[in-house]
Amino acid sequence: MAAQGGMAEVELGKLAIERAADPSVREFGERMVEDHARANTQLKATAARHNISLPSDLNSEQKNIKEKLSKLSGPEFDKEYMADMLKDHEADVRDFQKQASEGADPDIKAFAAKTLPTLEAHLQLARDVAKKIGVLRETAAGLGNQP
Repeated sequence: MAAQGGMAEVELGKLAIERAADPSVREFGERMVEDHARANTQLKATAARHNISLPSDLNSEQKNIKEKLSKLSGPEFDKEYMADMLKDHEADVRDFQKQASEGADPDIKAFAAKTLPTLEAHLQLARDVAKKIGVLRETAAGLGNQP
């Protein structure tokens, strides 16, 4: 899952660099490409040490998201992309937290623990950018995913 998710972050980040209207969305896309490419390389090395084969392509849901986003541009792209990045990074942080604390394999557990702070930073940045472009707004209980 981490390998496919990382590939998707890179692919969608490239779309953001090309199609985003807001500079902060483009910058977020650039960071996704850089950080997730680096994490993907580390994950491949860990998987190779354990003879684990990783997927080489996006799954069908990720392909659908990429296809949908590739048809958008400007502010419409920005909002859809950032909404997807919020949802994705919220799930990633949960998954990596669980693996970092409960993982059975020491190498994979270490990879999750090492990668988790970057994913948490991505989630916070995604929230900040999403709020800036109007995907998120403040609620009485804090940030809410309210359009």
